[in-house]
Amino acid sequence: MYPPVDENDEAYVAHRSHQGYIVPVVVPPTYGPPQIPSYAPPYNNNSVRGPMIRTQRWSTGLCRCLDDPGNCLVTCFCPCVTFGLIAEIIDKGEQTCTCNGTIYGTLLALSGLACLYSCYYRSKMRAQYDLPEAPCMDCLVHFCCEACALCQEYRELKNRGFDLSIGWEANRERQGQGATLTPMSQSMTR
Repeated sequence: MYPPVDENDEAYVAHRSHQGYIVPVVVPPTYGPPQIPSYAPPYNNNSVRGPMIRTQRWSTGLCRCLDDPGNCLVTCFCPCVTFGLIAEIIDKGEQTCTCNGTIYGTLLALSGLACLYSCYYRSKMRAQYDLPEAPCMDCLVHFCCEACALCQEYRELKNRGFDLSIGWEANRERQGQGATLTPMSQSMTR
């Protein structure tokens, strides 16, 4: 019923006490989330089927603000404008750029903690585009590097094909026209 034991085996010899008795070794069961090696990419454990490996990456780094110097200047001197543009796209037009920017500006003027509001939108954006929480937690990124975080989010949306200056509705119409023009142009060539 049990496999034969080789008394010369290292594992067997290591578990013998000095009196010749075998000391049983109990291996406790592992509980909790699966142990993923440090070289594995980050994962989201919100899935019903288990951990989900994140495949998406940010298109630009956090400190690449000089890739878009115009947006960098606007963000440094008036972050409420950049935040409003980002939030309107992330909210899919539920609130306007002006509304989101005003809320951000008011929080910034009254408490100086507008980073908590913008942190929420970074988390929402990461969830929409399956982005990793990098280089650290969203709240820390916004608390320590608010302007850089807003610039990175702006560049990410821009690199995904959005023109943030025209708002959600115009972006949706522009993307919708591209989809409807393709079948018409195919039917005209037949």
